[in-house]
Amino acid sequence: MVSATREGQTTSEMQGLWLWHRISTRKAIWKAFIYIVLIGGAAIAIFPFAWLVRSSFMEMSQIFILPPEWIPRPFAWENYPEALTVVPFGLYFVNTLKIVVGVMCGTLLSSSLAAFSFSRLRWRGRDMIFGLLLTTMMLPYAVTLIPTFILWSRLNLVNTFVPLVLPAWFGAPFYIFLLRQFFLSIPFELDEAAYVDGASPFYVYWNVVLPLAKPPLIVVAIFAFLGVWNDLLGPVIYLTNPDKFTVAVGLAQFKGMYSAQWHLLMAASTVVLLPVIVLFFVAQKYFIEGIALTGLKG
Repeated sequence: MVSATREGQTTSEMQGLWLWHRISTRKAIWKAFIYIVLIGGAAIAIFPFAWLVRSSFMEMSQIFILPPEWIPRPFAWENYPEALTVVPFGLYFVNTLKIVVGVMCGTLLSSSLAAFSFSRLRWRGRDMIFGLLLTTMMLPYAVTLIPTFILWSRLNLVNTFVPLVLPAWFGAPFYIFLLRQFFLSIPFELDEAAYVDGASPFYVYWNVVLPLAKPPLIVVAIFAFLGVWNDLLGPVIYLTNPDKFTVAVGLAQFKGMYSAQWHLLMAASTVVLLPVIVLFFVAQKYFIEGIALTGLKG
């Protein structure tokens, strides 16, 4: 009877081990499948960039040969200095940085102030005005393009950086919404403690709320930078002097001038992309943290 009991226990243990092994195998297969899908998606996403960089080091005759070659033979290093000297990209970079600094400072200050008012202060009609603010996000840029251009034209500010920088100092609805959602997640007890000590609303905004909102502020700064860096329509409309062109306009102009010189165009495009890539790797941690923490409370 004892041996039968032991045999039953042994059979149960073997069944348990077999079931555990089966579950582990299924988990391993599923995990391998997920990794394969992610690696495939990453390869598809990185393929255009790899093609761009590869083509920037090739001669014109090598880019479109079939079957394609991934390693340039030889490396055409001269593509980069030639591409950057034919079009004055140094000047275009300086112009773009001027606009970027103005837009980022204006966006961070005005949007954070508005978000603080909508989230931490109590005043009549606050929620209604915030709803009206969100409705402006539904208006396409093309709808306000003509009246806005007429306004700047009558102010004699066309062909200056003012139309590209000044609107950022009046807040952006999306950034206000993004920061408001994060500000709502900060405990209101911190504000009340500061008010008890005699602090003003601006003191609470500057010394209590903003130090706790670094991740979403960095996210807003990244979005503002990318918006200016990739903006082609605004500079094309408002800037007519070639000495004030931005990198986006310069790249479009380069393509128009050298539509057949693909190796030079690829080199110029790679240089224009480098600041965006550097920004991504430097601010990736803060970007993910800001997105994860935003919207915790409605």
